Amino acid sequence: MLEAALLTAEQPLSLSEMRRMFNDEINADTLRVLLDELRTDWAGRGIELAALASGWRFQSAASMRPYLDRLNPEKAPKYSRAVLETLAIIAYRQPVTRGDIEEIRGVTVSTPVIKTLEERGWVEVIGHREAPGRPALFATTRAFLDDLGLRTLDELPILDEGATVAPEFELQFADAMRSDEGRAGESSAEADATPSSAAIAAADAEYSADTATSPTSSAATLA
Repeated sequence: MLEAALLTAEQPLSLSEMRRMFNDEINADTLRVLLDELRTDWAGRGIELAALASGWRFQSAASMRPYLDRLNPEKAPKYSRAVLETLAIIAYRQPVTRGDIEEIRGVTVSTPVIKTLEERGWVEVIGHREAPGRPALFATTRAFLDDLGLRTLDELPILDEGATVAPEFELQFADAMRSDEGRAGESSAEADATPSSAAIAAADAEYSADTATSPTSSAATLA
């Protein structure tokens, strides 16, 4: 029953949801044991059971990605460098204000960049800093962790000294964008949650303007 539920679930299942399936007759510790056994049973196969921020789900193993990509050979969706760098700053330095992000990047952060991340459900406002104007504090969401295949922020790739974005983080970001594009084609509700092409184009334009007017922007780091 547990295996069937996980295989057919559209979203990661939390322990509380799985307990509800058993009318709360199985406690969380027992469920964890069963999940570990299930994960072991599927180890080494093309599909693996993964523990994410919001729950457990079956997903294709990383070793299968090159083969699965051949089924959908279309180009990965375009994304802006400004969006990637902004997301990385928020992920590694949260909570941060727009001013913090601009200080690190060395350029102004445009509204379309933040809107793109909010519409994808990866970034949210969690409060306001007690400072003049009470600027919003941004942080990442559970959906961000789920889409990048992470359980906690501690699992973020290590950022090398002097780097703005970890190479592995950029790969995870690109994979998440590609996966989100695929889900959007299957579900109109999820398609509505995908940022418009105009928003991404505006973010691209913002980055182009950044690099044209600020030659030192590429040297901005998270350090």
